Amino acid sequence: MNPFKIFAATLSSRSKSEERMGLEPLYDIKINSLKGNPIHLLDFQGKHILFVNVASKCGFTPQYKELQRLHENYSNKVVVIGLPCNQFRGQEPGGAEEIESFCEVNYGVKFLITEKIAVKGPNQHPLYKWFTHKTLNGVKNSSVKWNFQKYLVDTKGNLVDYYFSNTSPMSSKITKHLK
Repeated sequence: MNPFKIFAATLSSRSKSEERMGLEPLYDIKINSLKGNPIHLLDFQGKHILFVNVASKCGFTPQYKELQRLHENYSNKVVVIGLPCNQFRGQEPGGAEEIESFCEVNYGVKFLITEKIAVKGPNQHPLYKWFTHKTLNGVKNSSVKWNFQKYLVDTKGNLVDYYFSNTSPMSSKITKHLK
């Protein structure tokens, strides 16, 4: 067989993960839970992860119910992680205890909630730098437009896509990846 055809076939058969080699791995990014304990994202390898910047006083706050439903219905396939953020009209003003109480009392939230973070600007958390820069995630650039924007990562830590606030957590745009 022609060596050039063998080389071309080898290149075209490379997996997405192999193409991403050299990019910053999602699983290396550090973040803490709402209670201040380290979250090891590598613990979730083998499952999809849906990251959502959340806020208690937003028009999209009722999506907590759907996020909890996604967490319950697809618990063997996806980890839901809520990331409180106060950067959009001050809609997440509370501290850790207030956020935790609000989520539990009003929406029965049992999925993982992180410490409050910045999703944009000069203090942007490294996780959101990864989500929003193609040079880090290997897939696409984006910007966080509002609360409840969602980022879906596959079972190997690759960015699948992002979804604006008006996309329901139970939308087929998201759940089709969990089948």
